Amino acid sequence: MITYEVFAGDLRSLADKGRLRELRGRAGVDFTSNDYLGLAESDELRRAAADAIARGVPIGAGGSRLLRGNHDEHEALEAEAADYFGAETALYFGAGYTANFALFSTLPQRGDIVLYDELIHASVHEGMRRGRADTASVPHNDVEALAARLSRWRAAGGRGRAWIAVESVYSMDGDSPDLAALMALADRHDATLVIDEAHATGVAGPQGRGLAAAFEGRDNVITLHTCGKALGTVGGFVLAPRIVRDFLVNRARPFIFATAPSPLIAAVTRAALEISRTHPERRERLAAHVAFAARELARRCGLTSSGSHILPIVVGADQRAVALAASLQRRGFDVRAIRPPTVPEGTARLRLALSANLAEDDIAALFEALAEDLRRLS
Repeated sequence: MITYEVFAGDLRSLADKGRLRELRGRAGVDFTSNDYLGLAESDELRRAAADAIARGVPIGAGGSRLLRGNHDEHEALEAEAADYFGAETALYFGAGYTANFALFSTLPQRGDIVLYDELIHASVHEGMRRGRADTASVPHNDVEALAARLSRWRAAGGRGRAWIAVESVYSMDGDSPDLAALMALADRHDATLVIDEAHATGVAGPQGRGLAAAFEGRDNVITLHTCGKALGTVGGFVLAPRIVRDFLVNRARPFIFATAPSPLIAAVTRAALEISRTHPERRERLAAHVAFAARELARRCGLTSSGSHILPIVVGADQRAVALAASLQRRGFDVRAIRPPTVPEGTARLRLALSANLAEDDIAALFEALAEDLRRLS
């Protein structure tokens, strides 16, 4: 009989540390999902799906896009995304994770260097591991440290391209870098700035085009925009100059060998882009919630807000974060504990996410309950 004792031992170790993960269903008021604009279960996207099915858009692609899987809906979505975000081209992947993995495993070449923020997403790390370039971590949101590291690399004989990898809104901290300073640094050093807009897409910038909207379309800027968060569907775009798109189509294994994304979802995502473009009221409601939450968090809990729709409540110990989350779940709030290795050691937290679907009463009630639990578990 096969016992998989190595697996069992590893799982016991995770449980002892308070880090064992398990799948749970949806229950309680949503303070966990990334459905920031409340589109995922909206009537608008349901109608878009029904309309697409009625006009014969298939659910499955049937193959990779380089074979028979390419569909008019994919190409229409990419054209509309490039126009919406202001880039020369867009390439659609089945997931934002896959898009990042493809980007960083394919574009940086041997002799290049990728300088990445220490809090960059796991998908970037996985891409870099499969890539050929050197890599170096830089302190979070520290432009001066990044500039110094880049200068040292050049002084030591680095002759390739430098790639600077950051997020515009960090998924676990809710904060943002100085993108203008990073852009100026990239310009000075002939570097390419890669900006993951996953948590800004649909939420920030003009018409929800993200915090990097002012830099889109430049030949040394590549952005990633996900569809599975504020846009309410699934997938991700790489926005880039045409030569970069063509290189990914020809060299990116996660694109070449994967079954193409669902044409039906591509059609629904086109509707989501149009909603983001033409209906700012969801964004305005979310912005009002962000401001209200900041006031309530300070008044009831004595804590400072991140200033964005992602509010980390850092409590330090893994077990304390788990206990806080469990207590809030019993009170009717869907709040989850985030523990290492997703976040650095000693920074276990609750990650609270705001969405346009919430009511102010929900937010106030959550922070009242959180204040009680923080006092009780202190």
